[in-house]
This record gives sequence, C-alpha cells and structure tokens, in this order.
Amino acid sequence: MQVKSRDEIDEKYTWKTEDMIPGKDEWDALYDSVKKGIPEIVAFSGRLKDKKSILECLEATTKYEDILGRMFCYAHMKRDQDVGNSENKALYDSVKNLYIGYAEKTSFVTPQLSALDEDFLRELALDKDLADYSYFLEKIIKDKKHTLGEKEERILAMTGLFSSASQEAFSMLNNADIRFEPFIDSKGEEIKLSHGVYSLMMQSPCREDRKKAFESMYHAFESNINTISALYNGNVQKNVFYSRVRGFDSCLAAATHGEDVPTAVYDRLSACVDANVSKLHEYLGYRREKMGLDELHMYDLHVPIVEGTEMGMDYEDACELVVKALAPLGEEYCALLRKAFAERWVDVYENKGKRSGAYSTGCYGCHPYVLLNYQRTTHDVFTIAHEMGHSMHTYFSNENQPMPKADYTIFVAEVASTVNETLLLNYLLENCKDKKQKEFLLSYMLDMFRTTVFRQTQFAQFEYEAHSAAERGEALTPEFLNDLYYKLNCKYYGGDKVVNDDLIKYEWSRIPHFYTAFYVYKYATGLISAVCIAADILEKGESALADYMKFLSAGGSMPPVEILKLAGVDLTTDEPFEKAMKVMDKYLEELKAL
Repeated sequence: MQVKSRDEIDEKYTWKTEDMIPGKDEWDALYDSVKKGIPEIVAFSGRLKDKKSILECLEATTKYEDILGRMFCYAHMKRDQDVGNSENKALYDSVKNLYIGYAEKTSFVTPQLSALDEDFLRELALDKDLADYSYFLEKIIKDKKHTLGEKEERILAMTGLFSSASQEAFSMLNNADIRFEPFIDSKGEEIKLSHGVYSLMMQSPCREDRKKAFESMYHAFESNINTISALYNGNVQKNVFYSRVRGFDSCLAAATHGEDVPTAVYDRLSACVDANVSKLHEYLGYRREKMGLDELHMYDLHVPIVEGTEMGMDYEDACELVVKALAPLGEEYCALLRKAFAERWVDVYENKGKRSGAYSTGCYGCHPYVLLNYQRTTHDVFTIAHEMGHSMHTYFSNENQPMPKADYTIFVAEVASTVNETLLLNYLLENCKDKKQKEFLLSYMLDMFRTTVFRQTQFAQFEYEAHSAAERGEALTPEFLNDLYYKLNCKYYGGDKVVNDDLIKYEWSRIPHFYTAFYVYKYATGLISAVCIAADILEKGESALADYMKFLSAGGSMPPVEILKLAGVDLTTDEPFEKAMKVMDKYLEELKAL
C-alpha cells in the first residue's frame, strides 16, 4: 500500500478552497484590511460607557473577526492538506500571529464591558438595537468574576503567541515526523504504516496482520513517549495556569464554564457510564465468542465480527447511500448534501503529509468544508454521514443567525453528526434482507456505543485524573500517564477473557483531542442526545423534525443545554442517559437473538 502525494490526487476529490478565498492577492488584501482596522477598534478604548459607542465597537469587532475567521479557516485547511508544505505552514503562522496581535490590541473590550454596572449591561442585553449581541452580553455578566483587569487581559491575550506550542508540536510529530516500522503482511507484501493504513489494517480478517500493525503503531509512540509526555504535560500546565488565573476551582470548571455548560452534566455522564460498564463487558464477551477466540486482544476490537459483510464501497456510492439514508431529514437537507458532494466541499482521500482523521470546518459567509481520509470500509461510510452532519449544522446556523450568534459550541457540535449516523444505521437495518448483514449492522452500532460512549468517557476520565494530579502538584511523568491510562483501560475492557496488551498503555499518547482539554466527553453526550433525537424523528415525523431544525438553526444564540432542549433532550436529567443505555440493551438483545 502506497500513499499518494497531493498532486497525484484527482482534483474532483479535493476541496475547493477558492470558494473561501480566491487567491493570494485576495488573501493579502484581507490581511491588510485587518492590520489597518485594528486602530479603528483601539480608538474605542475608554469610551465604552454608552449604548452608541458600545454598539459601534461591537459592530467593528464583528467585521474584523469575520475576516480573521475566514483567513484562519482557509490557512488551517491549506496546512492540514499537507502539513509538510512550508508555504502552507507559513500562511497559517502569519494569520495566527495576526490574530494574536488583534486579540492583544482589542483585549480591552471584554474587561471594560465587564466593569460596567450590571443593571446597565442587562438593559443593553434586552435592547433590540443590540439583539445580535444579547447572548454575548449575558455571558459578560456571567463571566464578571472571572474577567481580569484590562492590563491582565492584554497579557493573557499575548500568551497566545506560545499557548498552542504543545499542540502544534504534537501535530507535526503525529502527522509528519513519526516513523512506523514497515512489516510484511500475510500476503507477503510490505506494509508502510500510516494513520489511515492503520485504521484499515485494524479491520483486516487476518489476526496476525492486525497484531503486527498494532505493534508497529504503538512501538512508534513508545519510542517517542518522553517527548510526547513533555508536550502533554506542557498543555496540561497551560490549562492549570489559565484556570487559576481566572479564579476557577479546576480546569474542568474552567472548560465547562467557557461553553456555559454545568459541570453536573460531565459528572452525570461519568457516573452513568461507570454504572453501566458491565454492558460493555457483556458485549465484549459476545464479540470474543462470535470471533471464536479464547482471548480478546486490543487489536481484535475493530474487525467486523461477521465475515463477508464489510460494506466497503466507492466514495460516490457511499455518498449516494448517505443521501438516501438521511431522507427523514427532509428534501432541503438532502439537496444540500448533493450540492456539497458535487461542488467540492469535501477533501476525500489520504495523501502524504495530510492530517489524519476527519473533521468539518467552516467560517461565516461561506459554505462549510469536510476533510476525510476515505477508505473502503463501513466505518468510513459512517464517517461521511458524521462529518456532513457537522457541516449541515454549520450551514443552517450560519443561514439563520447573525454572525455573533452563529457559532455553536463544541458541546452541541457532536449531536447533528451522530443523528446522521443513527439514521444511516436505521436505514441499513430496515433495508437489510440478509441475517448476517443485520448481525453486522447491530454489532457496528454496539461498537459505536463502545467507541463513542464508553471509550470517550474513558478518555474524559483520563483527562480529568491527569489535570487533577497536575492541580495537586504531582508530576505527569511518562510512567504516571501510562499507568493511569492502563488502569482505566483495564476497567473498561474487563473480564477474564479480555487481554489488556501492555502496549495499549501508550494509546493516550496518540490522541490529538487531548490537546483540546475536556473535548472528548462531548462525543459521548452527543451520541446520547442523538439517539433520543433520531428516535423522535423516526417515531413522530414532521413535528420532531421541525424541533430538530430549530436546534440546527439556533447556532450559539443561547446556552447549549437550552439549545438541546429545543430538540427535546434535557441533559440535566437522567432521562436521556437511561434511554441511551436501554437502546444499547435493545441492540445487544437483538444481536444475541439472531
């Protein structure tokens, strides 16, 4: 297996970045406009005392943050399509530095607004002339006790010059510099491992091939464990610093406050998953028996348990399948999907230097984009549905909200993507005539529960324990991090027939999301919410769809927990968690019955 270079990929399978910024001349013009516009905003410093000045200042910051958002999105897309391309990296670095300079110069806005009388701020939040900024002003009021003085806020803004250094260094190591030992597979072919090839190898029916790929992957991270531990420690210490400077009790409290989410939601998820970990053990026992194994190893978790049912298909066929499966979301939604596939919103295939994984991204005033590393696997078909869920959420939010209210938080970001996956699974089950295929699909959904609810909660607990240790002043040594992760892995992958291979203790070191602290638990709450929403859409039809479209169109116009309530999900109660676990039970019982 050889990974192609970027210029060997057919253009129709690459994203059309010109829709965002046509070329270098336009990029330079935008850059200059922001440089020239910064003094316009700085001139408001000391004048934010009356409605007129406040409105004019907020409109000016919206204007330039719109431009910066477009430039930043464009630059990180260019960088991610080939992280080894120095020109793309220079583009990204230039806009990052511009944004940091902008943030430093305009850092007076929030502290000066925060210093205003609370009653006056409430009046502004209710004023129809400032309707676009009502939620922003409400958060200013909530953030008062965590907002520092103007001088301190400016210093904090300047730390942006280096605050992401750990994350960026890990990204370069993970995507460009790390080297995997090649191996000979069962067909006598040399396998040169990459992240995309590893994903494919983990689904190979040949156990020895899976084992060799597993060992090649984790030995590479083992050989870099001191460097990666230092990078992760630096990232955690950064989070501790910011949380303490702003007067939060913990890094978790700081992270959830930033998205206006109660920490009780995180605690409720962790408690619920811990209470139901036996369901995961039961499924793992079934998987081991179905695969005919005496012991289940970590490299046996991703291969389909039913042979001959892998839904590998060409990319175009996968796109058509996704459109058909998402028909319950309405004609407008499906028409947008077809437009996205036809008009190069998607960067499809892996190439040398391309960022691993998949994501959706976008900016206000332009359609969203999706990065894939598509392989002919069932997982990758579901990934198309998943990422397009993100993109459609972005599209409808941008279409229905003014820019200050369009950007939804990460907390709700995984809901729309997982609704799509759930509807795709339902479509496939309904149209499945073959018993083995149905068994495969049910096991696929159970694996989604395993990887999205249980695995992401495991990751979240690792993050929490690592940050808590750092907050107590304990050293995050490679040994500490490896032992912590291994203990958690043993808890989740328990049972006397499951082997927690020693190399799995290094798994934490290859997770990019750990550099965005307390992100991963939202995958779990997203699936739990999505299961409830998809069930309502399928059962109630138009009324539930109308509620869901309200959710998609709400952007970031109110607290995310309240936005979810628009779609009928209340994560402040036990109901959605209990409902999700009952769905998992249902799938497992159906699978056993087959």
